[in-house]
Parts: sequence; structure tokens; C-alpha cells
Amino acid sequence: MSGTRKSYNDEFKKQTVKYIQEQTKTVAELAQELDIPAKTLHQWLGKYRQFQSEPVSSPEKVKELERQLKERDRQLADLAEEMEILKKAVHIFSNPKN
Repeated sequence: MSGTRKSYNDEFKKQTVKYIQEQTKTVAELAQELDIPAKTLHQWLGKYRQFQSEPVSSPEKVKELERQLKERDRQLADLAEEMEILKKAVHIFSNPKN
């Protein structure tokens, strides 16, 4: 362990959180880049995060949106298959018997 602790002022912390929110990198990657422990950055995010400046394309948000899209695609495919079955059933039952 290092013997000295670094101290940062509130303005630096706010600017760092803003920088993190503008990036598409993970907190761990940014922690390494900034030479600040990831745990410290997570604490700062909890304290100084402003959601209105949250990027639309954060990696976590992109993964969640991709997961939701795959789920919707699966639901759409299921509904299309059900509709085809219903169309065939309507066709079968609507024809008069000879």
C-alpha cells in the first residue's frame, strides 16, 4: 500500500464525475486512466452524479437496450407465428363443407 493518501477538492471531484458521465468507458478503465481507485470513483459518482448529463450511450445502458431489443424481437416473432396459425384456422373454419 502507498503511505500517502491523495486529497481532492469538491470541484475536482465534480469535474471527474462529469468526465466519467461523458465517457463510454467503464469506471474501472477510467480509474486506471486517472490513477484513482475505482471504489473512490464509485463513491464520487454516488455523491456528485447529475442524471441530466448522463450520456445516452453509456456501456451499461447500451447493453440493457440490446437485451430489451432482443426480448422484443423474440416477442414479435412469437406473435407473428401465432398470427399465422390464427389465419390458417380462420381459413379452415370459414370454408363451407361440401
